[in-house]
Amino acid sequence: MKREFLLVLAFCSAFFFSATASAEKTEASAKQIWQLIDYVGVDYSGAVVNGTIASDAEYAEMRDFTAQALQQAKALPDNAGKAELLKALVTLREAVERKADSGKVSTLARAANARLLAAYPMPVAPKNVPDLKRGAAVFQAQCASCHGTTGRADGPLAASLDPPPIAFVDRERAASRSVMALYQAVSQGVSGTAMPAFGTLTEEERWAVALYTGTLSHDEAMRARGEKAWKNDPKAKAAFPDLTALATHTESELAPELGADTARDLMAYLRSQPAAVTSSSGGLTLAKTRLQESLAAAHAGDKATAMRLGLSAYLDGFEPVEPTLSVRDKALVTGVETAMLEYRAALERGNLTEAQTVAERLNTLFTQAETTLKAGAADATTAFAGALTILLREGVEALLIVVGMIAFLRKAGRTDVLRYVHAGWVVALLAGGLTWAVATYVVDISGASREVTEGLSSLFAAVVLLSVGLWMHQKSSAGRWQAYLKDKLSSALSRRSAWALFGLSFLAVYREVFETVLFFSALAAEGSSGALLAGLATGVVILGIITWVLLRTSTRMPIGKFFAASSVLVAVLAVVLAGKGAAGLQEAGWLTSSPMAWPHVDILGMYPSFETATAQLLVLVVALAGFSFNALQARRTSKAKHGRR
Repeated sequence: MKREFLLVLAFCSAFFFSATASAEKTEASAKQIWQLIDYVGVDYSGAVVNGTIASDAEYAEMRDFTAQALQQAKALPDNAGKAELLKALVTLREAVERKADSGKVSTLARAANARLLAAYPMPVAPKNVPDLKRGAAVFQAQCASCHGTTGRADGPLAASLDPPPIAFVDRERAASRSVMALYQAVSQGVSGTAMPAFGTLTEEERWAVALYTGTLSHDEAMRARGEKAWKNDPKAKAAFPDLTALATHTESELAPELGADTARDLMAYLRSQPAAVTSSSGGLTLAKTRLQESLAAAHAGDKATAMRLGLSAYLDGFEPVEPTLSVRDKALVTGVETAMLEYRAALERGNLTEAQTVAERLNTLFTQAETTLKAGAADATTAFAGALTILLREGVEALLIVVGMIAFLRKAGRTDVLRYVHAGWVVALLAGGLTWAVATYVVDISGASREVTEGLSSLFAAVVLLSVGLWMHQKSSAGRWQAYLKDKLSSALSRRSAWALFGLSFLAVYREVFETVLFFSALAAEGSSGALLAGLATGVVILGIITWVLLRTSTRMPIGKFFAASSVLVAVLAVVLAGKGAAGLQEAGWLTSSPMAWPHVDILGMYPSFETATAQLLVLVVALAGFSFNALQARRTSKAKHGRR
């Protein structure tokens, strides 16, 4: 391969991994800002009372935390929601500076955090129900020495700490503290205090100890009353549709709607029995709830919250059931995805009438999805067809890229380098399975994170393939392939470029594996394992036949025509991946969505939005311009040679 291509591949690799690292850094910064804001909202009441400073140390801390939050927010990447976030933080800081009422500051802190989550989405709840017994054990082992065995801040080390540890039994502060706030404190520590970050605890342990800590301000009488309210009050279930609500809501936040006593008692019961929440709701129930909450926020003029809740309706509510539903009714999934983008676009434009209309259509689609999912496990025919279709749909793109590299190396007589290509796709399969296992059993990867990863990897692959396609077309236009292969290619395919082939092979396969595994997991949960395995085996056989046909065809094809055809195919794949990458970033909320009259053809990466169409058009224009330039250069070279003769 030419050095220029290697430079492009190296640049694209660096861009992809730096973008991924940047996304992780942004999420970590956003989490820390959220914690600072929440700390102000909860603890400000101990710093200022009736406009007078009650504690100089705590008030200084409030001023410092609001200043830090604003400074760190300014350093976050620019996006559509950043300006509103900064405005909210400035308002919060000004309220602290003028010693405003604690209730006002608490409200402003919640509003600022809502805008933070809207602008920079991140996981805010545990993936599974936390184990309270494990949480209690962790608390006694790690926290009791400072906070005391019952959370009264009377541990043996408490007297030596400045500031003193938090008393979790303090009802006033507990009413304003969410489980997520406790989780953030355990995960990142609290700046300016003796509270360290407990990075050695697993994510499940941190959520467990956070939830357990949130129970310490409640008693059995509260829990008993809360259980009755949960069973008899429809508003209670509406307020807690899922673990996200349990992790993020506070008693103070719910008091205006439910009443202070009911909000307290419900929180007491559900924090002690978190499984009650998950047993009463499903993904589509959450999607409907989030959609209605989003509409309510939009009508109240809170655009940032409306956007965040609209995104949550898709990522947290619909996406978890998408693999199962896709097997049974792909058209219904496409309808929901399109409508969700239209809804968020209407919110972005501030068109509440259109948003209401699309939301009503979405509710109908969600109801249809519920009916489809409740129809029972997939029969053997459905499972077989689903497994076969998924494997072929996700496998063909990767297959075309990998087979193209294999055919190229065989044409070049460099079969010694083939092992790098084969190692790439084998490692990708193993890494994909490992990624799925880690994401399922170890680390909670949010829907947004999955979409961002898929979107960035698709765009990265599109850039790499476009550069490959232009390079191959240049050589097919130049002619004299045998001389080129003999004089240039042997030296060009060094060990470094062989590893570049490994990287491209790995990327081409890995980006498809994770999604494929998710779909197969959904099918496996539906039963008909025999039909599932039969579909998998049939798909593997068909992919094998396609591979054989492509390799046989490429072997018989003259090398100039082979490179010409391959360059066009690679460019087409780049266009497809550009559309899929843009769509993934739209679903994650990274890109806005502007619906337009345009075909929706998933296999071609075509989606009815201006952004995805623009991404594909840009890649297509670059490819056509490059092909035209190569052809022009080839004609000039040919004329020059004929002139010399």
